[in-house]
Amino acid sequence: MVRVLVTRPEPGASRTARRLQETGFQPVLLPLTKTVALPVETGLVAKNAIAVLITSANAIRHAPKEIIAALAALPCHAVGKRTAEAARAAGFLTVNEGPGNAEALADMLADRLSGKAVIYLCGRVRFPAFEARLKAAGVWVHPIETYDTVAPAYSDAAVIGHLSGLPVDAVLLYSAKAAATMQALARRPALHDLFEKTRVFALSRRIAAVLDEAASEKIRVAAEPDEEALLELLRGWR
Repeated sequence: MVRVLVTRPEPGASRTARRLQETGFQPVLLPLTKTVALPVETGLVAKNAIAVLITSANAIRHAPKEIIAALAALPCHAVGKRTAEAARAAGFLTVNEGPGNAEALADMLADRLSGKAVIYLCGRVRFPAFEARLKAAGVWVHPIETYDTVAPAYSDAAVIGHLSGLPVDAVLLYSAKAAATMQALARRPALHDLFEKTRVFALSRRIAAVLDEAASEKIRVAAEPDEEALLELLRGWR
């Protein structure tokens, strides 16, 4: 059975593991990032904001209830289905589901929000293109960082334990930080045999770009930056 390393944090890791099992893969969980809540003050909420933008469900999960309560009446534009579901569950009254890609969401909203102020619930570590596109269109973006993304510190023994001492055939990478951490692990002498033949499946070209060109023949990139496309790529390889 093909052993697939799942590097995303919970709760997504277990969800991905179930999908892999359903299609005949053997998932191995080793989160290479984790999200931690940041202190947020309600005073950060811009009084003239007309909408809330969210590109990650983590931004909602880690947002204090007071922040959600202060924003819940504003129209919420979520990047995709799962983020929209999280926004509705948190209490937002009007939630619009986006195209599933942050840059595409920015393009969709740029003209509509030009000259207006918006709240962007987000993480401290994020891809700048979303905000840059909106600001270029004259949108006043007020980011509220509700969480940070950090890399757990694993000893060689901990990694070997997670992998049961056996090599993995493929690894799924969902973020640039996870890609950098994965590359660092693969370079450790004690872990070399576990990752020597591992194929890499990246959610986007931006994530794949973090990896060395020397490993380019082992890297495959999803056609679209969503998990369905990533898993389809994995199934096609098998």
